[in-house]
Amino acid sequence: MSLETIDVYDPAIYETGIPHQRFQALRTQAPVFHHADFERPEGFWAVTRHADVTRVSRTPEVFSSHRCTAILSEMAEEQRVQQRLMMLNMDPPEHSRLRALVSRGFTPRMIRRMREHLRTACETIVDKAVATGSGDFVTLCSADLPLLVIAELMGVPAEDRYKLFDWSNAMATATSGRAADNEAETAVFEAYQYANDLAVAKRAHPGDDIVSRLIAEDEDGQSLSELEFDLFFILLIFAGNETTRNAISGGMLAMIENPDQWERLRADPDLAPTAADEIVRWVSPVNGFRRTATRDVELGGQLIRENDKVVIFYASANYDETVFVDPYTFDIGRTPNPHVGFGGGGPHFCLGAHLAGLEIELMFRTLAAKVARVELTAPPSRLRSNFVNGVTAMPVRIIPA
Repeated sequence: MSLETIDVYDPAIYETGIPHQRFQALRTQAPVFHHADFERPEGFWAVTRHADVTRVSRTPEVFSSHRCTAILSEMAEEQRVQQRLMMLNMDPPEHSRLRALVSRGFTPRMIRRMREHLRTACETIVDKAVATGSGDFVTLCSADLPLLVIAELMGVPAEDRYKLFDWSNAMATATSGRAADNEAETAVFEAYQYANDLAVAKRAHPGDDIVSRLIAEDEDGQSLSELEFDLFFILLIFAGNETTRNAISGGMLAMIENPDQWERLRADPDLAPTAADEIVRWVSPVNGFRRTATRDVELGGQLIRENDKVVIFYASANYDETVFVDPYTFDIGRTPNPHVGFGGGGPHFCLGAHLAGLEIELMFRTLAAKVARVELTAPPSRLRSNFVNGVTAMPVRIIPA
């Protein structure tokens, strides 16, 4: 494949899945590649190898999330100023302070407490899907679980969880490169106002949920400000919902396309934890993030100048032949599995990685127990986005065990 014609940035490319052949060509021929950018004439650096993605992730002092945000696309400076207030778009020490406060809601104790609730939720969702028999797997099985988890964590009433679904969908659609900005802006505004009202209610009547923990002062008298909480709520409903939902949908599609692995899971449900890891690697729900060089630096044999745009592609790093044996083989028993589906380490490693992994594990453990097989009744459709690798609809027939 000619490097001059390679494009891994056009959102339309991802409507047919991860462009594996293009990424492989870059990893082997130009792992740090100066890529054209339809939004900026100076282009950007596409980082595609596992080692380089990890290095960039772990050196925020050199590769900043704050300067131009972690969002791939360009934006007006006024919008960038607003985005920098979100934890995703911060660097240490500001990021470290905010993450320390937010992590109070994601303790191992909190996640252990949720396990039984999650197991029951998975059984309810799968039983209903089996009884229905056919339909869109995304709405039948994938969408409800992360919504229930976020609603449970944040103390959101169950009847409001589909608002979270609609808001996160609108935000994801804005990465399509099509005119969806107004819809996304409306979603962000509505979510922001909802978060504000939720915090007011929790201050008046605190409960055993993340919201009550985050708005309360810790032993050092620290707490999230109103703005910090509202922005974290928006980040959570997107990151906690969109990514897990797409991992479950993409994981089921991988099982359908690799029936031997589905039968392997049914025969040994205790493979569910490693299956969850392999699903995250295989699907790579977040395609990549942006960083900006804070100084001149060498990476992968290339000189990157200060303020250059750098995009780290997790979807490429997760198939790096130098790290993964037979990377294009879907192997639910793969171990070790040092995927970067939750980030390449460093300060921005996914805060909810353990919770997301547990959701995927329990959903597939439940499916394997209750379902003989899932059959496609029409080709799945995918999100048009260079940021999120998502299955938007997957018509199926569900055959009960």
